[in-house]
Amino acid sequence: MNNLNLGHLYNCTASILERNVTLLLRLNLSEIRYFIEETLNKSTRREILRQALYDCILVNQERPFDLPWWQKLFWSLIFAVILLVATGGNIIVMWIVLAHRRMRTITNYFLVNLSIADLMMSLLNCAFNFIFLLNSNWPFGIVYCTINNFVAHVTVASSVFTLVVISFDRYMAIMYPLKHRMSRKRTVITLILIWGISSALATPCLLYSTTSLRRYSNGTIRISCYLLWPDGGYLHSKTEYCYNLLFLTVTYLVPMSVMAVCYTCMGRKLWGSKSIGELTHYQKEAMKSKRKVVKMFIIVVTIFAVCWLPYQGFFIFVYHHRHFAENSYVQHVYLSFYWLAMSNSMVNPIIYYWMNNRYYSRFKSTSVRWRQSVAESQIQTFKMNTRTMSEGLNVKEDVAII
Repeated sequence: MNNLNLGHLYNCTASILERNVTLLLRLNLSEIRYFIEETLNKSTRREILRQALYDCILVNQERPFDLPWWQKLFWSLIFAVILLVATGGNIIVMWIVLAHRRMRTITNYFLVNLSIADLMMSLLNCAFNFIFLLNSNWPFGIVYCTINNFVAHVTVASSVFTLVVISFDRYMAIMYPLKHRMSRKRTVITLILIWGISSALATPCLLYSTTSLRRYSNGTIRISCYLLWPDGGYLHSKTEYCYNLLFLTVTYLVPMSVMAVCYTCMGRKLWGSKSIGELTHYQKEAMKSKRKVVKMFIIVVTIFAVCWLPYQGFFIFVYHHRHFAENSYVQHVYLSFYWLAMSNSMVNPIIYYWMNNRYYSRFKSTSVRWRQSVAESQIQTFKMNTRTMSEGLNVKEDVAII
């Protein structure tokens, strides 16, 4: 910070916080920052004063985090790939299960629920949040700010809870095959509980989501969408830090630990135990099918864990290292973590098509039918155009004869 900006900081602090500027000038930069934080924390009007202080300090500064056009183009292209693949892939998964009676199994119903959560994440959160992150400006208003934050939290929680239920369902099917029976009624109740608990976890987003406007030099403005907690905003609220820790524990650490135990036990049962006597052909095929399904879900859970860990941990890390958020490259770091998290929405359908023969065959037959229908429509269009042209020629001949 140069001397001009530093002097402006002292003047704004003295004016807004009503302190003697001579006394403030004795403090260095780190001391003045500490003084501002302590004063704001003790005040009953902390957010009003904080906003006034920001407006005063930033009025002579350029708007931060404005990326050059080629960087915006790069990020737009790779996020566009996620949105297209995630939207198309998850819609196809839902259609394959719901339109084919043989695909309507309990496990596939949970996969449809997972696809619904991924689709909501892609369409209702990812596209809007990406524009916000790319331009450092929220143009969609306070109402959609609330919806956006709520959808982000509820879909993440719903996805991980669905994976836990699938893991437990597979665990019961493999470890206790005679006792395993999950009716459709229980499935519906489980799905309602998943979305109910997820919505309860995301309730603070409905209560505390808001927007704020900051003015910079040359008349530029920046609107932010964030959660304003009773004890402060982003990086200044201990309540938000505790909420992030709770959300990380409930939607990542505990579920991943439970699923790790389940799949470890299943792996030992399917690959580690030796059967007494020789297996029949039917038993061998059944064992092979179970192993393939368990492999698929292990990959799904592993990719989920890898995709979401950097994003989930980012907020905890920045709270303890606040200077990191002031670096010029933090926007690229956050976009990278956000892209990795969002890419999980497009990966699951690809895994189903790759590792599940039923999904692959249904997808293949659907694509063949689609190509056939396109070819037939093109032929029909060609015939209609040919007929129209021939009728036009006949009319011209009749006119010539007359």
